[in-house]
Amino acid sequence: MKHLALALFLALLIQKQCFLVQVEAAGYNDFIRTRGVHFMLNGSPYYANGFNAYWLMYVASDPSQRNKVSAAFREASSHGLTVARTWAFSDSGYRPLQYSPGSYNQQMFKGLDFVIAEARRYGIKLILSLVNNYESFGGKKQYVNWARGQGQYLTSDDDFFRNPVVKGYYKNHVKSVLNRYNTMTGVLYKNDPTIMAWELMNEPRCTSDPSGRTIQAWIMEMASYVKSIDRNHLLEAGLEGFYGHTTPQRQRLNPGFNIGTDFIANNRIPGIDFATLHSYPDQWLSGSSDQSQLYFLNNWLSTHIQDAQFVLRKPLFLAEFGKSWKDPGFNTYQRDLLFNTVYNKIYSSARRGGAAAGGLFWQLLTEGMDSFRDGYDVVLSQSPSTATIIAQQSHRLYQIRKIFARMRNIERWKRARAARNKGKPIGN
Repeated sequence: MKHLALALFLALLIQKQCFLVQVEAAGYNDFIRTRGVHFMLNGSPYYANGFNAYWLMYVASDPSQRNKVSAAFREASSHGLTVARTWAFSDSGYRPLQYSPGSYNQQMFKGLDFVIAEARRYGIKLILSLVNNYESFGGKKQYVNWARGQGQYLTSDDDFFRNPVVKGYYKNHVKSVLNRYNTMTGVLYKNDPTIMAWELMNEPRCTSDPSGRTIQAWIMEMASYVKSIDRNHLLEAGLEGFYGHTTPQRQRLNPGFNIGTDFIANNRIPGIDFATLHSYPDQWLSGSSDQSQLYFLNNWLSTHIQDAQFVLRKPLFLAEFGKSWKDPGFNTYQRDLLFNTVYNKIYSSARRGGAAAGGLFWQLLTEGMDSFRDGYDVVLSQSPSTATIIAQQSHRLYQIRKIFARMRNIERWKRARAARNKGKPIGN
């Protein structure tokens, strides 16, 4: 009975703490900016615990299923989660956003309108990704096929990054999304502070040019193009974090991948406002033990946090991480250990004022979404130990934000007092 009472007390405490995060986040009305290695919101450093939910627009395009989007945001918010990363693309195929270059499915766009409106209602910021590297939801392969259909001779899906016709299709999509008028809020996407950032591509890879020059040129061109339309929002490239030829001493940390990206060079591009990192030790080191995977994860995170802080001098988001329950020998304890490892690294950096600004686990689902389960899914109501770890991290980052805000208010008070005392006469 005593243990039950303690559990109830802890649950109420977490709920109360997360409610504070929700209320504080819901009061926002400004764009997130960067200053050095920090995200800034309303003048104070911003740290965020968050999640991935690629499916939001897809599900919301069916009005009868929108309750699932609302439920996911509600559950996320009650656990203090304040950032969601999701897709703003679906190219051709079943239920597309873009039927063909420049031809849009308004039902899908209205689904994204709903996602943005609902995110705002629950105090959640969005990172919207603009195209996929992979074939899921069309991706670069679909763009290349569209160009082939127009007579372009293309030999590789990587021509997505090189061919001017394909790049024109992509730019048109960027322009269409950024200039979209939200039918539910009446606000253009590019003017909506609910959106935290745009992502150029989900996990860009160009294996046909391991030198990295192709991806570097593409990010430079597209970052400049996005910023020519929208100066309000932050921009990131969508990188997984693999090191390239500009830092040969770091390449040994890569888990055997040489995919034409370069964590340092790509993130140094002026239009890129913050760095991103993904981490899937169970995929990347599938033959190794859980202990070896955690050792890799610790090094992977520490090195990237250090490089974001001292080399890039930009904030860092761990934009994807997780552990699959489909792996042989999986147990919840191992997943919780991975979540704790990630969260402790982020918290340790954040409390020192460092570059690590938050983590987004892959992926959040709600009840009744079994067809979306990919092994990495977390249903908060069905995963009490993981949900508790998530809520605790949200609270810890919220406390850091509160401390910074308090320090800022003290500084304001000191300046105001000094200004008042300046004008006071001395003596009677």
